[in-house]
Amino acid sequence: MNEADRKGGRALDFFLGGLVGASAAVATARRLRRLRRLREERLERPAGLGAFESAPCFEELLEQQAGGIGEWTRMEPTGPPADR
Repeated sequence: MNEADRKGGRALDFFLGGLVGASAAVATARRLRRLRRLREERLERPAGLGAFESAPCFEELLEQQAGGIGEWTRMEPTGPPADR
């Protein structure tokens, strides 16, 4: 094997190594961008009890309780009386 063949092989190895490294960097950047987007979405939409507490129906219930409407009351039907 002469020296010219080795230099060409080294250049090819260097080129292929750079190509693999660049593709790994692009894949990492995509993954980090996706993770950042998921984190931001998670902060915008609370999970668990936090999601329930920000629901309009729960806020309305809190306003009713604060307004002195009283304890939990049973709602009576407003339609015509049913056969009992």
